[in-house]
Amino acid sequence: MPAPLSGGPTRPLAEINVTPFVDVMLVLLVIFMATAPMMQQGIDVDLPETTSQPIRMRDEPLVLTVRRDGTIEVAGTPVPLEALGEKLRAVFDARGDEDLYLRADAAAPYGLVARVLAAAREAGARRLGMVTRPESE
Repeated sequence: MPAPLSGGPTRPLAEINVTPFVDVMLVLLVIFMATAPMMQQGIDVDLPETTSQPIRMRDEPLVLTVRRDGTIEVAGTPVPLEALGEKLRAVFDARGDEDLYLRADAAAPYGLVARVLAAAREAGARRLGMVTRPESE
């Protein structure tokens, strides 16, 4: 027997309006597309030349140098890579701050520079500055 056309029980209207949902999704898509290129992280490989202004320091900064031949120096004193962490910990304890400036030769092996950075971080370096020279004109 067919259901009555009028006067019978009515079902609740269960339609969802998706137009506002689609509007919000399109706005989020545009925001993510605009901000995605800014979310890349990393270090530029070619850092020796830059147009930045020199940093003015009140005290003598602690400079960690990596030379072209693989020699590592802390404040002008040669240090082997194996002893670098211990030496930096001792210097940080004596200075009271953990700021470090890295001066690496442009031709220094990238792997060595990465190992030096890892040793500095493990020794407790909190902030790291990259020492560069101005670009040639």
